[in-house]
Amino acid sequence: MSASRNLAILGSTGSIGRSTLQVVALHPDRFRVTVLGAHRSWQTIVEQALQFQVSTVVLVDPEAAQAARAALRGRGSAIRVESGAAALAAAAAGGDVDLVMAAIVGAAGLSSTLAAVRAAKRVLLANKEALVMAGPLLMDEVRRAGAELIPIDSEHNAIFQCMPAGYLPGDAARGVLRVILTASGGPFRSAALESLAHVTPDQACAHPKWSMGRKISVDSATLMNKGLEVIEATLLFGLPDSQVDVLVHPQSVVHSLVEYADGSMLAQLGAPDMRTPIAQALAWPERFSSGVQSLDLAAIGQLGFEPPDHARFPSLGLCRAAARAGGTAPAVLNAANEVAVQAFLERRLNFTSIAAVIENVLQRLDSFPVRALGDVLDADAAARRLASALIEPGSGAFV
Repeated sequence: MSASRNLAILGSTGSIGRSTLQVVALHPDRFRVTVLGAHRSWQTIVEQALQFQVSTVVLVDPEAAQAARAALRGRGSAIRVESGAAALAAAAAGGDVDLVMAAIVGAAGLSSTLAAVRAAKRVLLANKEALVMAGPLLMDEVRRAGAELIPIDSEHNAIFQCMPAGYLPGDAARGVLRVILTASGGPFRSAALESLAHVTPDQACAHPKWSMGRKISVDSATLMNKGLEVIEATLLFGLPDSQVDVLVHPQSVVHSLVEYADGSMLAQLGAPDMRTPIAQALAWPERFSSGVQSLDLAAIGQLGFEPPDHARFPSLGLCRAAARAGGTAPAVLNAANEVAVQAFLERRLNFTSIAAVIENVLQRLDSFPVRALGDVLDADAAARRLASALIEPGSGAFV
C-alpha cells in the first residue's frame, strides 16, 4: 500500500465506526483520520477526536456540536467542530479526504454518502439504507464520478471478495449464476410462532452471534435486514432478485457465496466480527491484519444451512416485492420499517405488527420512478407519516 491516506468516518460513535477506529489503530502508518461525524453523541466523539487528532468533527445536532466545541476548547484543542447535515456532506466530499466510511444508520446517512460518491472518493458503504432508498441514483453516480464503492455489510463484502479479481460493485457480474446471502436466523429461528407477538425489545436485541445496535438487531430478528440485503445485492452486483438467494446458516461462519456458470461455488468464511470486512475494504486490493482471531474449523465441526421460513419472516417477501416494484417502493419500505421498529423498541407496537405496518404502507402508497434525490425524500416522508398514523394510539390499525 502507498503512503498514508486520509479517512473520514461518518457514524464514528456507532458500532461500525468504533470498529473502524480499532482497525485503523493497528495501522497508524497507513491512515490519518481527518473527519469524524455523528448525530449527537458528543462526549464519545470528543474522546475519539482527541485520541486520533482529527482536523474536523461534525455533529448533526446543533446543541451537541456546541457542547463538543466547548469541551474541546476546554482541553486546549484547535479541532474544528461543525454542525448540520450540510456540513456532514461537505466534510465527506472535502479535499482532505481520500476514503469515507459511510456508517450513519438509516435515511440520515443518505446525503453524505451521495456527496462522497459524487466527489469520487473510495466509499466504504456500511449504510444499507442509502442503497435501499436511492440505489439506482447512487449507482449511477458511482459510475459517473468514477468512485470506488466497497460494501461493508459482512454478506455483501463476502460476495465482493468472491468476485473475480479487479471487480468493483457497479461492474457487470460476468459469469455469475447467483449469489447466496446467509442469515443466522436471529434469536427466534426456532421459537413457537404464537410466541412472537409477545416478544420484548430486549429479547429481539439479544442476537445469538453478532453484537449490534438495537435497530439493526430488531431487523435481524425479523429478517428485514436480510430482505434489505437482497435489494442491496441486486443493485451492487447488477442482478435480478431471482438470482439472489437467502439461506439460514446458524453458525454465522459462511458469510455469503457466489455460484458461477461453470458450476463452481466460492464462499467467504470468517468469525462474526465486523472488523474483518472493514479491514478488507480499507486495505483493498491488499490485505492486512484486522485484529480478528482465526477460525478454528475443527472446533466448529459442522456447518448447517436451511431455507428461511417465510411465515416466520414475512419481511423477506415484502423486500422482494419492493425490489421487483422498483422506483420509490424500496424507500417506502425502509421508512415504514424504521418507524415501526422504533415504535416496537418504545413498546408502542408488538413484534409481529412490524411487518404488518410495512405491508399496509406499501399497499397504500404507489411507487414512482426515482429521477432525483427529492423523489426519494418525498417518498420517505410520506411513508413515515402513514406508518406513524397507523401506529398512533386510537387508530385501531395495530396493537
